[in-house]
Amino acid sequence: TLMVFDKGFQFVKGSLFYRINTSLPDSLDWRDAGLVTPVKMQGSCGSCWAFSAVGALEGQLKKATGTLTSLSPQNLVDCSTQYGNNGCNGGFMASAFQYVIQNEGIDSDAAYPYDGMVCRYNAKYRAANCTGYSFLPKGDEDALRIALATIGPISVAVDSSRPAFHFYRNGVYQDQTCTHNVNHGMLLVGYGTENGQDYWLVKNSWGLKYGDKGYIKMVRNQNLCGIALFACFPAM
Repeated sequence: TLMVFDKGFQFVKGSLFYRINTSLPDSLDWRDAGLVTPVKMQGSCGSCWAFSAVGALEGQLKKATGTLTSLSPQNLVDCSTQYGNNGCNGGFMASAFQYVIQNEGIDSDAAYPYDGMVCRYNAKYRAANCTGYSFLPKGDEDALRIALATIGPISVAVDSSRPAFHFYRNGVYQDQTCTHNVNHGMLLVGYGTENGQDYWLVKNSWGLKYGDKGYIKMVRNQNLCGIALFACFPAM
């Protein structure tokens, strides 16, 4: 569950990405490059935002260190309430990044497993840190594609309220009744074209039984479900 994002957060100007002269690949899947950890299960806790945030951090950690480590969403759920997050009742990826910056680290999932208790962060088990974060230009899917290809997995927010979203199995999801009232944090890990339809490849946190082994392909270039409205990524 997500709420309204703080308007004070800095948006990255689109020109930043349009200066990149390299041509982008026709398709991309960061799983192939080892930047994406296994699909997790958030359960009945409204902690999608924490899974989205750790996913983006995991990709940058792999790029920075060469090691793919599952980071702790529970660390974020338990410890980032003073940054405007509400644990199992919702939160923001940007606020999660802000916590990791101020806390000077986040524990690994192995050291701080998922169960929902009081904050037990231990700097001894710190697996990653964060120095800053940026939002992408609102609704700009070209900037989103460039950022995804050049930076790595990106945190996104979508409207996941439609039954077709919950019962998705394969193909390209394109429910036109989907709105821009975003309520679910996910991780953008790739893009491509299937049967002539451009799509985004998105990692969910509803376990392996959801969708296509935990992933969903969402139609691209329509800002479907508001996928490009609140895209953000961390820096390490």
